[in-house]
Amino acid sequence: MTDLLTRMLADNDVLLADGATGTSLFGMGLMAGDAPELWNTDAPEKILALYRGAVEAGSDLFLTNTFGGNASRLKLHSAQSRVHELNRVGAELGRDIADKAERTIIVAGSVGPTGEIMEPVGTLSHALAVEMFHEQADGLKEGGADIAWLETISSPEEFRAAAEAFTLAGLPWCGTMSFDTAGRTMMGVTSAAMVQMVEALDHPPIAFGANCGTGASDLLRTVLGFAAQGTERPIIAKGNAGIPKYVDGHIHYDGTPDLMAEYAVMARDCGARIIGGCCGTMPEHLRRMRAALDERPRGERPTLDLITQVLGPLSSANDGTGEDTAPARPPRGKRRRTN
Repeated sequence: MTDLLTRMLADNDVLLADGATGTSLFGMGLMAGDAPELWNTDAPEKILALYRGAVEAGSDLFLTNTFGGNASRLKLHSAQSRVHELNRVGAELGRDIADKAERTIIVAGSVGPTGEIMEPVGTLSHALAVEMFHEQADGLKEGGADIAWLETISSPEEFRAAAEAFTLAGLPWCGTMSFDTAGRTMMGVTSAAMVQMVEALDHPPIAFGANCGTGASDLLRTVLGFAAQGTERPIIAKGNAGIPKYVDGHIHYDGTPDLMAEYAVMARDCGARIIGGCCGTMPEHLRRMRAALDERPRGERPTLDLITQVLGPLSSANDGTGEDTAPARPPRGKRRRTN
């Protein structure tokens, strides 16, 4: 039987994904340094509220609160023995919200990076990475996740290990990388290289794309890079709500709901089929994105000049291939992802 996401993509021009998990949970009281996944069992009502907020804002799919739910990351909180449990419960809570909705909702099991560097640069072996991702995927599948959703990956080796693990678990999947270093991932992957990698996999994802990174303009430049390769695989765009700034001791993203509505329409016109937000994207942003996608007709593929005019300047002068593309934003200090 065809998986739910494939069926939904066949019936819809564009699907709206969810927004930020971390930003929302910090607003509910999560403290910096705490493991959000522990709230799946310790504060389930807050996780249900997180999921419900995305559905009520118009999302067709939402990600589970399991981004850091692998053994390597949970070990930092002495919870490495709870991988299966925390992922299962995170998906079960999502299943509860999705099954009560009045329309079809996809529960996407979020899977983030291990936090370790893979061989040959680092010490994490392919076999151990597959084992960690497989353990997480099994929990998500048992909890009722419709698909696995790999996100914020920088390394092609880690992407391939996760792909193998999802295949072992029998779970259809999607995968995104974070292009946050002058148009490349931290480990040097370009948009073109990601397309080539995805199409070379024995069991490729249903859809692929980019999430997080820097601003919305940068993410859409990456989406244009995917589309330029002629891929027919659905593209995912999940950009941050503007640029992070410190306000009263807290990280605040300056992207307004109106800006994110423009981003959503431009992402669609760039070629994305699944569009959502990452860090800083709240339900009020999603509602405007939903309305814009529903009400505004599809347009021509936007130029980089138009994208930067509407969404703001790019953070680097090139897209990772070495060709200058647009004026760059002044350099900023390195930041920590707070999705």
